[in-house]
Amino acid sequence: MTDLHTSFAQSVDYPALLKDHPIGDDFVKMATTISRDHLRAHQERLFQKLVARAAKTHFYQRLWGKHGIEAGDIKSLDDLPKLPTFGKQEIVESIALHPPFGDFAGLDSYPDGARPPMIFHTTSGTTGRPQPLFFGAKTREVQNLLLARLFRWQGMRPSDVVHSVYGHGMINGGHYIREAVTRWTSATFMSAGTGIETRSAAQVALMRDFGATVILGFTDYIKKLAEVARAEGLEPGVDIPIRMISGQFGREDKDAVSALWGGAACFDWYGVGDTGMIAGEGPDRDGHYVMEDAHWVEICDLDTAQPVPDGQTGDLIVTCLFKDDVYPIIRFNTHDVSAFRTDKSAIGVQFKRIEGFLGRSDNMVKLRGINVFPQAVGPILAELPAFAGEWICKVLRDRQGRDELVVVCEDRGGNPEAYRETLKRKLGIEAQVELVPPGGTAALTQIESRQKPIRLLDHR
Repeated sequence: MTDLHTSFAQSVDYPALLKDHPIGDDFVKMATTISRDHLRAHQERLFQKLVARAAKTHFYQRLWGKHGIEAGDIKSLDDLPKLPTFGKQEIVESIALHPPFGDFAGLDSYPDGARPPMIFHTTSGTTGRPQPLFFGAKTREVQNLLLARLFRWQGMRPSDVVHSVYGHGMINGGHYIREAVTRWTSATFMSAGTGIETRSAAQVALMRDFGATVILGFTDYIKKLAEVARAEGLEPGVDIPIRMISGQFGREDKDAVSALWGGAACFDWYGVGDTGMIAGEGPDRDGHYVMEDAHWVEICDLDTAQPVPDGQTGDLIVTCLFKDDVYPIIRFNTHDVSAFRTDKSAIGVQFKRIEGFLGRSDNMVKLRGINVFPQAVGPILAELPAFAGEWICKVLRDRQGRDELVVVCEDRGGNPEAYRETLKRKLGIEAQVELVPPGGTAALTQIESRQKPIRLLDHR
């Protein structure tokens, strides 16, 4: 019997990978000196390889064919707005047609023994049933490198002890973070995971005992760990010498989180499970730099999926220029809302910047003509001293068919009227408010067990 196995390492051309996507000082030099014309030529070269791979998959043959498009019609990146987007619905349809994995990854386009090694995970199921995720060896390493590139640019040092609170199991998050740090940095890595994997009190003890200096994770749980540390008699920033936090802040107040951890420098970055890290804050912490050597980002109208002018908000649609092995991604609609920055980088970086995560268009609530993003409610309430930092939104419909927003807030002795006035002033609509003590929303948000806490319960 012929052995058809190929190892992960054998499938990656590391010199070519580093030439296309430099890291460390080489990245900084490239990002600050490359011309837009040179960058565009690089993007077009990768895009042609990506289209060639996608054209071999039944998924894109079907998706493009419905719109009368063939691979030969796609000449350059300028043609992208002519192509249909895809997202969760199309992937669900792909799985239904070809269970259990679907055909969107293009696995059947490889002959026996020729398919590259893969990494298999699933999404968290935040917006529905978990979706399978596939990463070829080459594209997995590019994703790992890009994230490690960002961490190093933000200030991660070889001497750092890095504490990660991203979850593991079938979801991608914790594994991807671990691979990025352990393969592409020299820092010491602690894979603590969520509060279910490692109890919160045990996590702060580990951070104290091993001198953690960096935290990676979602802001909600990072804030909770600061509270747990103090409850255990530990002073964040002193007993636990955290100097840097990098994770998903969204619209959270980085200064407030920094204060919880003794003045640690806080950095935001953005990505989704399918694509890996797309954009993140640099050392200037002034907007999210799109990793344009690897991703082509469009900000598009929510209804037409056509690009909007820079500065306007819309759905972030991404094409992963490097994903030319398994699961090619061309015009993936994240349904995350963002906008391109229109000012110049103060540190001379030539890459475009976005505002970061501003909310989800498929989790948006439209009330009396106003768009409300549940993720934005917490940062709005952060100005209230009594607000304990956790919240969840409920949408109800009364007998007259009128939709109402109810915001359940964890509170330390505040006045409900102050909450209502703040929400009305910032959102432009009236909302009902329910105040509960600290920890009172945990059963609804599932903050201890989920990477991304639930922020909306739609009861209509």
